[in-house]
Amino acid sequence: MTIAVDFDGTIVEHDYPYIGKPIPFAIETLKKIQESGEHKLILWTVREGEYLEEAVNYCREKGIEFYAVNKNEPDEELFTRPRKLAVDLFIDDRNLGGLPDWGIIYNLVRSGGCSLFDFNELLKQGETNSRPVKKNFFIRLGEALDKTGKKSY
Repeated sequence: MTIAVDFDGTIVEHDYPYIGKPIPFAIETLKKIQESGEHKLILWTVREGEYLEEAVNYCREKGIEFYAVNKNEPDEELFTRPRKLAVDLFIDDRNLGGLPDWGIIYNLVRSGGCSLFDFNELLKQGETNSRPVKKNFFIRLGEALDKTGKKSY
C-alpha cells in the first residue's frame, strides 16, 4: 500500500513554520509501518524549501525515511502545480472527521484498508483510548445544532 502522510497536525502539532511538539505515537506508528516493508510512505505537506527540509530531517532523525517527498516517485520532478498523488491512503489531520488515534491508523494499515463500516468499528474501539480525538468543524456544528433543536442535515 502507498500511504501519503501529512506533517503539521499529523506527525507534529501545528506550529508552522516551526516544528511543533510530536503527536503521541505518530513516529512510533510510522516506524512500525515502515519496518514491515510492505508499504511506501510519502511525505505530503504544504511545506517547501528550508521548511520542507526541516520536516524531512526531523523525521529522518526520528528514524522515518520516506519513499518520496511531495511526489509519487523519488526520481520524479517536484510538482510545479497542484497535483493529486497516486496513493491508497492519506493520513492527514484535515480528513473529514479529523485525525483518528494513531492506534486506529496502524490497525487500518495493518488490515490493508477497510470499508467505511470497518473504519467506523475501528473508531468505536478507539473511543476507549485515553487520548481524546479532536472533532472537526462539521461534527461540532452538527452537535451544536442538535443541542439547539434545529434540524441538522
